[in-house]
Amino acid sequence: MKTLSRQIAQFLTLFLIVTLSDPASAQIKNFDKNGKQVTRFSTTGDAIDAHDGEIAHFNGTYYLYGTSYDCGFQWGNKGAPFCGFKVYSSKDLSTWTDRGYLFNAKTDVWQSHCDGKTYGCFRPHVVYNSKTKKYVLWINVYDNVVGYRVFTSSSPVGPFAEVAEPKLAVNSTMPAAGLNNGDHDTFIDDDGTAYLAYTDWRTEGTIVIEKLSADYLTGTGEHVKAVTNGKTEAPGMFKRNGIYYVVYSDPNCGYCSGTGSSYRTAKSPLGPWSEGKKISDNSCGGQPSFVSTIKIDSETVYLYGSDLWNNAAKNEALANYYWAPLTFAADGSINPLVCGETYAKPKALTPFAKPGIDNTTGTENFNWIGDINSTTKRSQSFTASRTGKLSKASITVFKNNNPDGNLEISIYAADDNGLPIGKSRYNKAFPENNIGWSPKNVMINPNLRLVKGRQYALVLSTASTKGQYGVEASELTNFKGGVSAKSAGNDKPFIIEKGQALKFETFITAGK
Repeated sequence: MKTLSRQIAQFLTLFLIVTLSDPASAQIKNFDKNGKQVTRFSTTGDAIDAHDGEIAHFNGTYYLYGTSYDCGFQWGNKGAPFCGFKVYSSKDLSTWTDRGYLFNAKTDVWQSHCDGKTYGCFRPHVVYNSKTKKYVLWINVYDNVVGYRVFTSSSPVGPFAEVAEPKLAVNSTMPAAGLNNGDHDTFIDDDGTAYLAYTDWRTEGTIVIEKLSADYLTGTGEHVKAVTNGKTEAPGMFKRNGIYYVVYSDPNCGYCSGTGSSYRTAKSPLGPWSEGKKISDNSCGGQPSFVSTIKIDSETVYLYGSDLWNNAAKNEALANYYWAPLTFAADGSINPLVCGETYAKPKALTPFAKPGIDNTTGTENFNWIGDINSTTKRSQSFTASRTGKLSKASITVFKNNNPDGNLEISIYAADDNGLPIGKSRYNKAFPENNIGWSPKNVMINPNLRLVKGRQYALVLSTASTKGQYGVEASELTNFKGGVSAKSAGNDKPFIIEKGQALKFETFITAGK
């Protein structure tokens, strides 16, 4: 049997940005070498927008499920819309493809279930039932008594269709649309029996575990209360070497950028459960979200995830993630989390070839900056690699706190220092409602003639007097073709921000 260190190393070759032939260059993608969080992007270059969910593994493919915040859902804002639940797929836990929404959340029915007038809808968890051949989705809601809604699909990416509301043993006689039951996890035992671990808010946050029906669609009434003593939430349940574990937020702290993670163990899903042991005081800068059991060849890895929330800010679409395998002592106890551990020096990746690509800053080591308003502009310059037409360009942007003006993207000539000069040679206005709360690529098609070797600048600006726009930026990029700069006033010059680059791409069609 392989040693623990070899087991983790095998997992990391999939999880980290690495080639199998060069494992020494591996680095976890949670933080950069300066300790800053990094944004994960999908294959289209948009930020991954799936929070408070889980990673599941079905038929050799990994699926990331989570709540979307891109449309502007805000906790405590009664006028905020519900954005829905997203799913992404991956073969290597590094390259993620956006597979869309699990069901259409834009309908009046789902807005009434989940918009800001309720507490919202969260925590999508999907399991597969080998008897019914159905994928089963549980979500946490606050518009009914039980606190959950259940769906099925023939595919792990949906579309999912709702079935009858489940029944659970706890809080079944309480009023609807209140704080009854909260964050949950679905767990499948070796014999196919399913359990729901969930938070009982009527006891101020104790964890309950209840056995589910054979079709996984409702509770059976068999349950154990008070797995924890209270003031906890967000359970993640798994089994290792015959021992059952539940990892949870300790204390409970919604949208906190740093709350504890603890765990308990038992020899049976319904207990008795041990006393709690803490493995982190701050969950690596977030709140625990899941522990996923992932089989790699003959080995099993227990992937711990926490949401690196934006500290209860208005825009939780900007929240990042911490993912890392749990490690265990010889007696089966979980070792304390080692947050931000560096496995090797970051390796610059060569972007995959795209037709007509001129310049790119890639996708590694980026995080967001959100300060573009009526008095602050940002610029990114680049050097044309060939003479021809600038057929298209993209830059990764988002909005914050409901701006009241358009986002303007302009192109200028740049001076020898890479700063914009003269009048804009191209300008496009994007209405506020065309920009999401989650960072996404915005594309322009200037059809503007550029000359090889000359510098040009993309400029982001707005006349908005409230709210802000933002952009993805990196301090660790190896981009050498231009500079990032900031103007802190209408009449202020652009000042170079050394060592920084904004996330962008340009494409030139060669010709005169």
